[in-house]
Amino acid sequence: MRRFLVALVALTLAATLFLNGSGFAADSPLVYQGNDGIGSGKHIVFLAGDHEYRSEEALPALARILAKRHGFKCTVLFNIDPETGYITPGNNNMPHTDAVNSADLLVFGLRFQNFPAEQMQPIADYIKRGGPVVGTRTSTHAFKIPAKSPFAKFDFQYKGEEMKGGFGRQVLGETWAGHYGRNHVMSTRLEIVPENAEHPVLRGVENPWVEAGGYWTDPEANSVVLANAQPLQGMTQDSPIADDKKPCPGAWVRTYKGENGSEGRVFTTTYCASEDIRNDGFRRLMINGCLWTLGMEDAITGELNTDFVGPYDPSTFSFGGYRKAVKPQELAGWDSPIMPARDEDAASEAKPAAKKKKNAAE
Repeated sequence: MRRFLVALVALTLAATLFLNGSGFAADSPLVYQGNDGIGSGKHIVFLAGDHEYRSEEALPALARILAKRHGFKCTVLFNIDPETGYITPGNNNMPHTDAVNSADLLVFGLRFQNFPAEQMQPIADYIKRGGPVVGTRTSTHAFKIPAKSPFAKFDFQYKGEEMKGGFGRQVLGETWAGHYGRNHVMSTRLEIVPENAEHPVLRGVENPWVEAGGYWTDPEANSVVLANAQPLQGMTQDSPIADDKKPCPGAWVRTYKGENGSEGRVFTTTYCASEDIRNDGFRRLMINGCLWTLGMEDAITGELNTDFVGPYDPSTFSFGGYRKAVKPQELAGWDSPIMPARDEDAASEAKPAAKKKKNAAE
């Protein structure tokens, strides 16, 4: 009997640690472990920590595609309440950033973060070595760090010439410049730039359209703009163009230099809100962008599988509109819903968009 009980405990622990291909423990980061595929042996780390656009939903959904469909190991890190263990977007606490030490690609979904030194150091070291980067939406202003901090140069308003404009400007190619279209009233069509239509990131990308309103951008000179963002006067793909708003860059690639002189590839888009990735063209753009930054352009084809893995039920993005009382482990496996719904969430999302919080500088 004693042997039976020991075996039962061991099996229960094993089931807890490895669920449908995703390893996790109570105090471990969320990991989607791929098997065979073009990404086998490569590790992508996703940093999900913005206040409004629900990167805690979009990034794990993209991670599952890259892991299950293409074999990558994908680790997703979140802002976590240290007392409850719940995902709490925007709270400046992101455990397990030591996972970045083994990353082949770092995907940013951050806004105005000021991490403790021990959490920020692995990210700073990664940028120092010139690692590949993908930046989404508010990551142009990923960090808001006091001037006295040893990491002050990452701040989105940093004035020093060695990293003017901070991480956003010097790595992604642009810092926070301002809204260019009203959220929940104006959506955005991404128009492929004809002269760059043959770029690998655009293979198979058709009719990309996103539900998020626009950001104004003027990327660094060495940026290659792949798609311009045209604000629309409405929330459907066939909405008319906003007459008073000309297109501006919405997705581009570039390189930056690490401190040792090594060059890191970068794919940046000012979109990727929770609802944006429901569009097939935009979702493919994101997957292709990840592969290109890794130097895997030969693997990018128009037939690459970019279908969702498991249920994807995104929240309508808004400040404070995240799904409450969710722990990272609830997203483990291929079949868990992103995100699990709670009764209070359903009531909140039923409110008309007009009653939602008005956008502040974001």
